[in-house]
Amino acid sequence: MIPKVFREVIDLGDGRTISLETGKLAKQAHGSVVVQMGNAMLLCTVVSSYKESGLDFFPLTVDYREKFASAGRFPGGFFKREARPSDGEVLTMRIVDRVLRPLFPSDYRTETQVMIQLMSHDENVMPDALAGLAASAAIQLSDIPFECPISEVRVGRINGQLIINPNQAQLELSDVDMVIGASEDSVMMVEGEMKEISEEEMVEVIRFAHEAIKIQCRAQVRLAEAFGKKEPRTYTPAKTDETIAAKVKELAYDKIYAIAKGAHSKKDRSDAFSAVKDEVIAAFTEEELAENEGLIKTYFYKIEKEAVRELTLSEGLRLDGRKTTDIRPIWCEVDYLPSVHGSSIFTRGETQALATVTLGTSREANQVDMPSYQGEEKFYLHYNFPPFSTGEAQPLRGTSRREIGHGNLAQRALKNMIPADCPYTVRIVSEILESNGSSSMATVCAGTMALMDAGVQMVKPVSGIAMGLISDGERFAVLSDILGDEDHLGDMDFKVTGTADGITACQMDMKIKGMPYDVIIQALKQARDGRIHILGKLTDTIAVPNPEVKAHAPKIITRTIPNSLIGAFIGPGGKHIQELQKETATTIVINEDPTTGEGIIEILGTKPAGVEAVLKRLESMLFKPEVGNVYEVKVIKMLDFGAVVEYTAAPGNEVLLHVSELAWERTENVTDVVNLGDVFEVKYFGIDPKTRKEKVSRKAILPKPEGYVARPPRDNNDRPRDNNRNNNGRDNRGRDDRKPREPRRD
Repeated sequence: MIPKVFREVIDLGDGRTISLETGKLAKQAHGSVVVQMGNAMLLCTVVSSYKESGLDFFPLTVDYREKFASAGRFPGGFFKREARPSDGEVLTMRIVDRVLRPLFPSDYRTETQVMIQLMSHDENVMPDALAGLAASAAIQLSDIPFECPISEVRVGRINGQLIINPNQAQLELSDVDMVIGASEDSVMMVEGEMKEISEEEMVEVIRFAHEAIKIQCRAQVRLAEAFGKKEPRTYTPAKTDETIAAKVKELAYDKIYAIAKGAHSKKDRSDAFSAVKDEVIAAFTEEELAENEGLIKTYFYKIEKEAVRELTLSEGLRLDGRKTTDIRPIWCEVDYLPSVHGSSIFTRGETQALATVTLGTSREANQVDMPSYQGEEKFYLHYNFPPFSTGEAQPLRGTSRREIGHGNLAQRALKNMIPADCPYTVRIVSEILESNGSSSMATVCAGTMALMDAGVQMVKPVSGIAMGLISDGERFAVLSDILGDEDHLGDMDFKVTGTADGITACQMDMKIKGMPYDVIIQALKQARDGRIHILGKLTDTIAVPNPEVKAHAPKIITRTIPNSLIGAFIGPGGKHIQELQKETATTIVINEDPTTGEGIIEILGTKPAGVEAVLKRLESMLFKPEVGNVYEVKVIKMLDFGAVVEYTAAPGNEVLLHVSELAWERTENVTDVVNLGDVFEVKYFGIDPKTRKEKVSRKAILPKPEGYVARPPRDNNDRPRDNNRNNNGRDNRGRDDRKPREPRRD
């Protein structure tokens, strides 16, 4: 018997709905829900152990997977099963995690796992926009302690009209692609890309999204109440001791405040804070340390955060001595690596990024193969964050989720400034060599310069800045170009990238409730001032893109040919194109235009002579002589009934010169007039109506001999007939007495 199902429907106001359903699937999970929009269905489950983990942090795992069966497809690769998550899945995990994590109790230390799975796909629905709603709804149906329901929506804008959860086709027409996460009373997360919009426009998008999220949060409450809202479970809260807290503050606060005000470097400041911590620990007895050392350290870090925040709020000073609007010193350099196609170094304070650009053909495009999306990226960026960049030695365990997320943000910041007619596939790799402050924004800046150094004709240069905000409810301070330490102690961390004319990407995390929109606008405008300052440093280093790619970088030229000629150009088994690539030291890629069916030829090479040779071969194939024109030809083959000649302007383009068109006089032997290798001119007559073949003539451009008389055309009616043959050309052979054939009997 099918169990009782509880269902709640959310009306998006444009004929589309989202349904939340529970009670049918995965009932042993602590909370489970099926979210459906159109034919798209996501199953989300949440489980949290009842045993304490013993860790000093919250072990939360958010996992998002798209099942290939959901789109009626098989996984790629040799082993036909889903394996490690794709970059797209990892990015979805990150945007859900960033909204959920702050809403669990700060002292909750139990292993918790949120699993979201796309079980049925609809090409008109982008499922990642539903993942946050699914995760929150599942938690609301459990007994896991959680502050309040949240949701996430994607917003697009087409011709000024904002749309909630647009489909992929709509998104391609949109100048905004933003995902916003919020509770009913507070916006908590913003991430997306834009085509140079203003700060006010960005805030308007956030407002619009928040109104839709409020409706979705209320629907979760109604579903939980109908299902039977569970009381939050009890757990062992973190140990507290106000006596110890007061003692730590007395011992450490003033010293930490003084160090914070001293404008030290990262290492000196860290060493000084560690020395104060050691003094605090030494002030406790061995018995006290045995029982409460972890608690003492926890209070020390709280006091450290409190002192640093107070310094900024009361005196407007920061850990490195800057004022709130100051940007750290910047130096830049381009063309640092001699063998790469483009390179740059961007150093801002103690953060340094080395970026490289590589140019290739469409064959090097990044293939994206997910159940919900298949396509390719001709511009992509990879970000690497080795442990030495922070002076640490850590295990190397492959690309982290953080590296994927930071690389994606930088890619989105730059992608819309790559011109649509750029013939190359472009790959940027950012190597973070030092880190104390936003390395993703350093990647944007280094990427811009490396692109211009490589000769990619960017529409406009892009810069980026990481901002912070500190507030105690009454006072607030917006911090430009935050340090790594300031990233952790602030109430809002946001990264903004853009040109001189508008924002191209953002990533924002808000840690306090009820952030006023006017404060957000003020923070974004301060970010713009910092962004413009940094942009000036980039353009001082390289003002405009180099007019050409480097001498050692491949040049790419594209041409189109009719679909009917693609096979001839490739040759049997690829013979012709392979030989041509070998002869010219080029790479040749052929694609078919999906709309016109024409062949798009990409020629990539470092030697101009080789590229030119390929172009000549293409021109030869495309050569079409015009009726009545005279062309120079060369004899390449001798036949009994004429000579095969090729146009010297189009080698490989051959035509038969018939023996009767060699000269006005009767020609017995072809060699009496022309020989192999001879070069001369012929006149083109087009298609001969008798032979249905192209006709050229040498004699047509020669003067007629004096007294020349053309031979009269042969009259077929004058041809003598054999009396023994009938009109069908068969002789009767004395068989006129043949008996008529009897009719067939059925």
